[in-house]
Formats: sequence, structure tokens, C-alpha cells
Amino acid sequence: MSKKTIITGTLILTTANLITKFMGFFYRVFMSNAIGAEGMGLYQLILPIYVLTWSITSAGFTTTISRLSAQENVLGQSGNIGRIVKQSILLSLGLSLIVSSCLFLFSDQIALSLLKDGRAALSLRLLSFAIPFMAAGSCFRGFFIGLQNTLIPAFSQVLEQAIRILTIYLLAGIFVPMGLTYACCAAVAGVVLGEFLSFVFVIISYLRFKRRKKMIKKPSLSPFAACNMILTMAIPLSATRIAGSLLATTENILIPRQLQLFGQNAQEALSSYGELTGMAMPLILLPSACLMAASVSLVPEISEACAVQQNHRISQTVSVTFLFTFIIGIGAAALFAVFPREICYIVYNRQGLGELLFPLAFLCPFIYAQTTLHGLLNGMGEQFFLFRNNLVTSVITIAGIWFFMPLYGIPAFLVSWALGLVYSVGSCLYKLYIRTGVFPEFGDCFIKPLLAGAASGLIVRYIIRISTPSKILFFLSLMAMGLLYLVFLLLLGCFSKENMTTFMGEKSKKHR
Repeated sequence: MSKKTIITGTLILTTANLITKFMGFFYRVFMSNAIGAEGMGLYQLILPIYVLTWSITSAGFTTTISRLSAQENVLGQSGNIGRIVKQSILLSLGLSLIVSSCLFLFSDQIALSLLKDGRAALSLRLLSFAIPFMAAGSCFRGFFIGLQNTLIPAFSQVLEQAIRILTIYLLAGIFVPMGLTYACCAAVAGVVLGEFLSFVFVIISYLRFKRRKKMIKKPSLSPFAACNMILTMAIPLSATRIAGSLLATTENILIPRQLQLFGQNAQEALSSYGELTGMAMPLILLPSACLMAASVSLVPEISEACAVQQNHRISQTVSVTFLFTFIIGIGAAALFAVFPREICYIVYNRQGLGELLFPLAFLCPFIYAQTTLHGLLNGMGEQFFLFRNNLVTSVITIAGIWFFMPLYGIPAFLVSWALGLVYSVGSCLYKLYIRTGVFPEFGDCFIKPLLAGAASGLIVRYIIRISTPSKILFFLSLMAMGLLYLVFLLLLGCFSKENMTTFMGEKSKKHR
């Protein structure tokens, strides 16, 4: 696999992620206006259950198929790829049917005992129908990502998000007047329909791809050997995802409860939770779309390099990943820190939400770094390390929520989350240094982006102060700051010729 293939794949996934993120914003803005902060809070209570079912039935298999497909493809064993995909789908579907049945049958108990809100039961029951389609679709997407054919997974993401938005748009007028219970059902109906149509698209694409590429070579792996390979890799991956989802679910359930202990009533706590997780957090995660795409593309790239023991290729990939991760992370932090109220005004027409966005801005470099560092380590087969890393990170956050939120409210959660992220990124950087001997270059990765972000932010902030405020002006100011940031990075020499040739997949003369 060439570096150009990685770049192409990453750009395709990045474009799809950006499209779905922007579509998701319109979706969330529409929902927040239609059902309010309390309704968003109820919907956000249901989402961790959705993520947990994905972690159990899909997450481990997606990454496993991606890694094994890349590994067998570089060895020319196309027959093994087909067997791995079939075995994975059977295992994933069997597991998904069990999980789906449990969620349907015990939705009332989960809503009342776990989520502490009986209004979520009907939505959970409806959500159970999406799980088998989600599981099978994820397996097919893993296959395409492993072969660096990212156009199919990218389009399926956009299709799924478009169906969700169209569904809530058509059903909102009918269900919202019936109460929050049915308003959430309208949103979950979009999830179910989106997963189903996305599955139909990827399975048709898979069958056409196999016929076109004539992937009919006899597999050298027996069904037992293929199953053993899949489970050996998928079990620790799934365990990591499940543990992370369980801990994240615990966090999301605890936050509204602890806010009530802080002094808010049930409605105020759910509204604060909805503002934090349903409005402010999606904003800071928007620029990470390209890094999420890079993280997905890095898994097969690193897996192939490890399979053929190309250490220099691994080091180059890690080094360039560090650079662009911190450039994007620090740039996003500067943007959100300089314009928190303006961004919230443009997106949600609520300037007051900027008070919540401002402290979140400083977490951007750590959140984004965690995404790509996990992608690198997944490609190197460090699933057990990531499991321990995620466990400790979540324990730090949950401890802050449990002990300090009743005393200090939302700031206690932000501080504990920040401490967890610092630990996670620090330990991942150290692990990568042990494996590759590569560490982020301090000047290019930290000092220069900080100087560029501060300079561009101060200049644009001054222009706004001497101008007449308006949404158009604020939007143009955001774009201007992004362009200025890139200009200052170029002037500071952050994009050196060596860095760019590595990123574009060209070898320097000394390595030819």
C-alpha cells in the first residue's frame, strides 16, 4: 500500500466525515429547537446504549476484518479474505441477535433501573431492530477499509446520516406534539432506517466488488483457523470497546444524577446534560473528522508495514501523524477559545452556550491526539495496552464525577475529563516511543502551532471588535482565522519539505 493510497483513503473518509458532521449539526439544531434541551438530554441518555450495542456486536469485528484483510491482501491471499469476512459476519450476526433480543425484552427494566427514566423504554425497544443491520454492515465496511477502498464506507456514512435527518424531519411534526417519549422515538426510527439502508448498500457493493475483482481464489485457511484468527483479535478489541462503552455509559448516567446532588432539579439536570453532550461536545468534535478518518486508514497501513517488517515505513507514518494531529488539535483549540460565543450564536443561536464551549476548547489537542494515537496502536496490535489505558482514563473521569460534581457541578466533570485525557495521551505517546523510537518534535508540533493560533486569533478578534456584529461577519471571521493560521504555519516553517514529501508519499533521495 502506498502513502498516496492512504492519503486518498483518508481524504475520502474525511470528506464523508465532514459531510456527516455538518449534516449532524443541522440534525441536532433541528432537534434542539423541536424538543428542547430536556428532550436532547433524554436522547443523549439513549445514545450510550446504542454505542454499547455497537461495541459488543460490531466494533471488534470491524477493526479485525480491516487488519486481517490488509494482511492477507499484501500476501496475495484473496481467498482467505472472503473466508474471514463470512466467518466474521456469522459471528457478529449471532451475537447481535442475542443483544437485540435482550434489549427488546428488557427495555423497561433498562430504562427504569439503569437510565432512571421510563420514557426511554419505547425508544430502546425500537432501537433493538437496528442492531443486526449495524453489525453486518460494520463487517462489510471493515472489508472495504482493509483493502483501502474507502469510497463505499464513506458513501454509506453519508447515506445513513441523510436517512436519519430525513426521517426526523418527516416524523417530528407527528411525534413531537405527543410528548418527549415519542419525539425520541422519531429520532431512533431514523437510526433504525439509516442502519438498514446503509446495510443494503454495503452488501450490494460487496457482492459487486467480489464479482468485478474475481475474488474466487481457494482459501488456504480452514474455517476453524479463520475463526481462531478472528476471535484472537476480535475478543480483546471488543473487550476494550465494551469496557470503554460501559464506562462511558456510566459517566453519562451519573452526570444528571450528580447534577441533582449539586442542587439542580431533574429537569434542570437533564437540560444541562443535553447542553453539554448534545450541543457543546459535538461542536468541539467537528474538526476531528479528518483525524477520525486518518485513524481508520492507519490501521491497515500499520498492519501491512508490521506484517512485512518495514520499520522505516512505520516510523515515517507515526512521525507525520504526530505533526498533523497537533496542528489540527491546537488550531481547533484556538478557534473555539477565541470565538466560543460567536460559534454557538451561529450554530444554535445561543451565545450563552459559549460559556460551556470555552473550557472545552482547551481539551481539543488531547481529544484529537487520543483518536489518532489509538489508531496507530491498534494497527500495531496493542489492544491489551489500549484496554488498560481506556480503563484507567475512564476511572479517573468517573471518580471526578462521583466525588466532585455534587460539590462543583459541570466544572468538576471538565477537570476530571481533562486529567483522564492527559494520562491517556501521555501513556500512548510513551508506548509509541518504546515501539518506534519516535516522539513528537516539540517545535513543529507544539510551539509553532501555538504561536500561529495565538497570532491569527488576536488579529481576527481585533477586527471583530472594530466592526458591526452579525452572523455573516462572525462566519467570515472564522474562515479568516483558519486561513491566517495556515499562513502563519507556513511562515514559521512548520510544513517543511521533508514533512510534506513524507505526507505525500514521496521518498527522499537518501532512502531511495
